Amino acid sequence: MFDQIWATLLYLYSILLNSIYQCPEYSQLTTQGVDGKEFPEPHLGWWYFIAGAAPTKEELATFDLVDNIVFNMAAGSAPMQLQLHATIRTKNGSCVPREWIYHLTEGSTDLRTEGRPDMKTKLFSSSCPGGIMLKETGQGYQRFLLYNRLPHPPEKCVEAFQSLTSSCLDSKAFLLTPRKQEACKWSSN
Repeated sequence: MFDQIWATLLYLYSILLNSIYQCPEYSQLTTQGVDGKEFPEPHLGWWYFIAGAAPTKEELATFDLVDNIVFNMAAGSAPMQLQLHATIRTKNGSCVPREWIYHLTEGSTDLRTEGRPDMKTKLFSSSCPGGIMLKETGQGYQRFLLYNRLPHPPEKCVEAFQSLTSSCLDSKAFLLTPRKQEACKWSSN
């Protein structure tokens, strides 16, 4: 009898909490982008990696040595391709260039990384002006990444991302890039 009363109270409490607190809205981007421009045009150009969140710290470990990352997204050399160039400033001051090719999914903003068939990237809107959120999934990991057009977006943007990922997307680990050092110089080589 006591177990039934306890279970009922817990159930009612969870309903009350859900009615009081609702997760903020975030929606997957569609192929019809900003200002009526077709995806990916509104998302080309420079992006700064701001923060990451994941269910475990291990899923964010690849970013532990990073001070800052600057990305440039450009149209690829073939239809349905995007070319991503990055300059990574490590905490020890080194600059590491990286490149990826994303393949667009027809009628969607889902991206597939060339050479990594297990990796899938989805793009989501962000409540932060000039921001975007990515969900990366692969073999054994899932993480959410926050990018912005500015290297130092308003603090409330980072707080909103952290709140969304921890309370609504089951992310226990959070990483904020320090961005204390100057970004690496861009090289077109």
